[in-house]
Amino acid sequence: MDKEKIIEIESLSKQFKEVKAVSGLNLNVYNGDVFGFLGPNGAGKSTTIRMLTSLISPDSGTIKIFGKTLKENRIQILRRIGAIVEKPDFYGNLSAYKNLEILGKMSGREISPKRIMEMLELVGLEKRYKSRVKTFSHGMKQRMGLAQALLHDPDLIILDEPTTGLDPQGMKEIRDLIIYLSKEKNKTIFLSSHILYEVELVANRMIILNKGTAQVEGSVEELLNLNKLRVTLEVGDTEKAEATLANTSWINKLESSVNGKMIFNLSPEEVPELNRYLVQKNVPVNALVPTRSLEEFFLNITQKASG
Repeated sequence: MDKEKIIEIESLSKQFKEVKAVSGLNLNVYNGDVFGFLGPNGAGKSTTIRMLTSLISPDSGTIKIFGKTLKENRIQILRRIGAIVEKPDFYGNLSAYKNLEILGKMSGREISPKRIMEMLELVGLEKRYKSRVKTFSHGMKQRMGLAQALLHDPDLIILDEPTTGLDPQGMKEIRDLIIYLSKEKNKTIFLSSHILYEVELVANRMIILNKGTAQVEGSVEELLNLNKLRVTLEVGDTEKAEATLANTSWINKLESSVNGKMIFNLSPEEVPELNRYLVQKNVPVNALVPTRSLEEFFLNITQKASG
């Protein structure tokens, strides 16, 4: 049985004067996806998100959300969406609690005091619920933005750079929250981020944009070929290592050997096996580093598109 499509974008385009921000974009986001929306600065990510949230209108193309066209069903659709778009903004002289109380009323749903405190606790701000928001750091305001986005229990959550301004611990907490919302609450999450490592850890599907055009879309596992790693082996004696491996199956997995660095194409299971074999043969191993990553894949795609 096919998964329900939550977002359907067909031939979406938007131009600002001489700049084609988005050009003929197509993408599908399915129920339960954590969908990574990636691209360099100026790729068209923010413009697309602003069209998805009805902040600006496309020049052409269609957007369907929950199976309905956004243009004709705007209010009904937006009530089921929670979003952080660019920098969250609040009433600085009011407390965190009061801000969420006001924003809850604006959502059109009945938001209980208990729900407000639960959301503040979820993003780690429950102890500051009485504090004025103008005293909050940028990272804390990002957390407030998440609490606001989740307040009315939306089915689709659109996050534009949600970890901006957060320290490593805060980034991990947001990452864990995204996984929790997807796995435990069956929320669909559309995640735009420039922190590629974060997307690799949480997303199951992704798209890469460059100059307003989709370069590649699909499952993270398939696109990154997670069953194969490009591994850099650093040894003290390259000649001895090559001679040791010469009559084994390992030599067939060797891509190159330059300046004491040997690059292999291996499965994750083969990495410790190769290390163990060389150590047993008295070949000193200085480092064994997997180099496959979303960052490497992203750069390859965007550089080819720019070439």
